Amino acid sequence: MDIKLFDFDLPEELIAQSPSEIRDHSRLLVVNKKDKTYVDQHFFNIIDYLQPGDVLVRNNTKVIPARLLGIKKETGAHIELLLLHQIEGSQDEWECMSKPAKSIKVGTEIYFGENNELKGICLGIKDEGIRIIKFEYDGIFLEILDKLGKMPLPPYIKKQVGDKNRYQTVYAQVEGSAAAPTAGFHFTPELLKRIEEKGIEIIDITLHIGLGTFRPVKVDKVEDHHMHEEEYEISEKAAQRINLALAEHRRIIAVGTTAIRTLEANFNKYHKIVASKEKTNIFIKPGYEFKVVKAVITNFHLPKSTLIMLVSAFMGREFTLEVYRHAVEVKYRFFSFGDAMFIYE
Repeated sequence: MDIKLFDFDLPEELIAQSPSEIRDHSRLLVVNKKDKTYVDQHFFNIIDYLQPGDVLVRNNTKVIPARLLGIKKETGAHIELLLLHQIEGSQDEWECMSKPAKSIKVGTEIYFGENNELKGICLGIKDEGIRIIKFEYDGIFLEILDKLGKMPLPPYIKKQVGDKNRYQTVYAQVEGSAAAPTAGFHFTPELLKRIEEKGIEIIDITLHIGLGTFRPVKVDKVEDHHMHEEEYEISEKAAQRINLALAEHRRIIAVGTTAIRTLEANFNKYHKIVASKEKTNIFIKPGYEFKVVKAVITNFHLPKSTLIMLVSAFMGREFTLEVYRHAVEVKYRFFSFGDAMFIYE
């Protein structure tokens, strides 16, 4: 498939630079993929489209302030690191996206903070700007990171948010993500309570979002694109509850593309949902047959991105582009801080 098949015109002014003032007052485009119809709503209206017995599966990952700005010891040059994930079996070694990568060699030392509270040493070089960095510090790493780090906002958002919590879901719990599962931004504690009171089951899983979120598709053919691995975890209790819902033919609704990828990757491997902590690089594109997810809550995605390919796999490429043209025409807000879709049949 040609990557141009997933392109569309998007005026720059529709790229949201800040979150909605009230989370659940963002707009919601409700899409019936079977009837090929759609209606404009607000996110708080989503409860009208949820039914008793539905299962809402959400990603409870928590974003760490993973963007660090430092100084190279040898030259005083400015260095930027984005912490992607911890090296397995090591407490202080991280795989990091680095900029400018060419100036970071094995042995390069980088200092962070006015008083050099944090030091990084390059231990290894991987492809495409990735470095293995060992950090040295006094105290607790996450506390130092909270002090020195910035939220790793996508490059199309031009300024930091005033309140770091607005780049988290209200149910974020498990620290370790380099980006937020943004489809969950629209939920408030009050809305979630109303949803549960209506008889909808809410289940948490975890996928720590990494490099794939920040890297555009650079190949001409979709099949040539390589997805980077991300770590996910499904608890024994969550697996049991999801399997029961599947056996009872209840509707599994994924909150965001990360929840979709976690559920589908796990089911593809085990032919049911199995409690596990492992990695996946699943690439869902048109032609994929969904085994678990029956409805989706998601934001509006970048042209030619793996995420719009996933949505196209769920509701068809041509219909997806039709829906996106409508969203542009009536000025929905796009990307991380933008509005949402609820797709069902």
